Amino acid sequence: MTSSSSPTAEAAFTSGAPSVSDLLNDAPRSKFHRRTVLVSGVGFFTDAYDLFVISTVATLVATQWRLSTLQTSWVTGSAILGACFGAFIFGRLADVLGRKRVYTIVAGIMIVGALASAVAPGFIWMVVARFVLGLGIGGDYPVSAVLMSEYSNRKDRGRMVGMVFSMQALGLIVGPLVGLVLLSSGTSHEMTWRIMLGLGAIPAAGVIYLRSKMPESPRFKSQVQGKADQAGEDIAAYSDGVVEAPIGSVQTTQRLGLGQFLRNRRMFLLLTGTAGSWFLFDYAYYGNTLSLPAILKEVDSTASLETKLLWTLGLFLVFAVPGYVVAVMTMDRIGHRRLQFIGFAVMAGAFLTLAGFAHLTTMVVPFLTIFGLSYFFVEFGPNMTTFVLPSEVFPVSMRTTGHGIAAGIGKLGAFVGVFLVPQLQKHYGLRGMLAIAGIAAILGFALTSILPEPARRNLEDMHGEFDAPRSSPPQISPPQISRAFDHAQSALPLIVQQCPDARADVPGHKATTVPKTLTDSV
Repeated sequence: MTSSSSPTAEAAFTSGAPSVSDLLNDAPRSKFHRRTVLVSGVGFFTDAYDLFVISTVATLVATQWRLSTLQTSWVTGSAILGACFGAFIFGRLADVLGRKRVYTIVAGIMIVGALASAVAPGFIWMVVARFVLGLGIGGDYPVSAVLMSEYSNRKDRGRMVGMVFSMQALGLIVGPLVGLVLLSSGTSHEMTWRIMLGLGAIPAAGVIYLRSKMPESPRFKSQVQGKADQAGEDIAAYSDGVVEAPIGSVQTTQRLGLGQFLRNRRMFLLLTGTAGSWFLFDYAYYGNTLSLPAILKEVDSTASLETKLLWTLGLFLVFAVPGYVVAVMTMDRIGHRRLQFIGFAVMAGAFLTLAGFAHLTTMVVPFLTIFGLSYFFVEFGPNMTTFVLPSEVFPVSMRTTGHGIAAGIGKLGAFVGVFLVPQLQKHYGLRGMLAIAGIAAILGFALTSILPEPARRNLEDMHGEFDAPRSSPPQISPPQISRAFDHAQSALPLIVQQCPDARADVPGHKATTVPKTLTDSV
């Protein structure tokens, strides 16, 4: 297992320079990190916009096409069901084919799905098109998270992966805002929902170009594909020299098969903790968020669609966005696991409070205040951490597979929530539905205890059993040989100084002992 600290000059000279992973772990936060956040974040903005815009669209098409409650749930939930399958399929493919190739494929699928949804002539077409869109969205989850995690340094990894995820906040705001502008301008309801769906193709198209310029994950290329030299050269060019190409042996790790991964007891526990908590969270979060117009209608049955859109926008701006910001700024100090505990605890308290006091669900201001508080701790908590944690706790050869399984099961929870929440609200009322959401948050809190705390630890330290490097003979090119001699020259004085047998030349003591390590190195 590699050390998290920088090697001494002697160690670097006698044992070879640090690996690609060592250099990435200790790299300062710089321009290439921000570039990676932008590329991954724009894709995730597209994911969020496409998923959450459907709550407004479903309200409009349900009236236009005279859909039943079950049909409306299929319009709302088909993309989430597609995301479940997409996360499983493309998460696995990214560990087999590489992150970059799959990254581009899923963006193309999102474009096709968004445009097909916008021209849907009827219910069946809409459901199929949204399912295709969901395949791309689901595939984007594990690859976006893992690529950012594998590019990040140890100190700021949570912040960087969290910044990618926080682009969801922009998607949450832009969706209702677009709907509000179109409806307020007098655009017909049919044209409004078609424009809202079609706009999702624009950022996805930009993402394809940006992703084509990114190199493959250096950790994956070095440790799994065994191409350490090429990985080093790629990251040196991509980072504009902030991370230097390493000199030394080619390091690979044990590559797990899918069956071996699923049968391993430790991996099974990690999957249970990440996937189980994500399932329970997404059940409550997506069920409530995508059913928000119906929930707000029960709180105030006289409110117009435009009014409910304003309330939704207010919830996102006042509570959700600050939650994202505070989480990104503090999660590496607080701890990723601990932040998930905090979020689940407050969610449970808020939902059970609303369920326990009937008058709170009949007054707009108290309801929005307490429900909004839950939104803050959703973002400053499990909405952020269920995305971040699976990108850290699995070994590199199965990292997108593990994240994809967790995300897929999470989206299955969202799909269940989309169908179940309206039915629960119909049969047990708003308070009964919120009570069940509170119980789901308590169970999510309990499952979080299975997980380790990865904040500010090297990715390779999380699972040394599988990511311990296996060295093969060095493959050094002429430029690297030149750099090696330059490195050796600069290291010699420090090695002599550190050696206890070294003697200064003084009168009467002409012979200076040459350290054995020095002669061996030369």
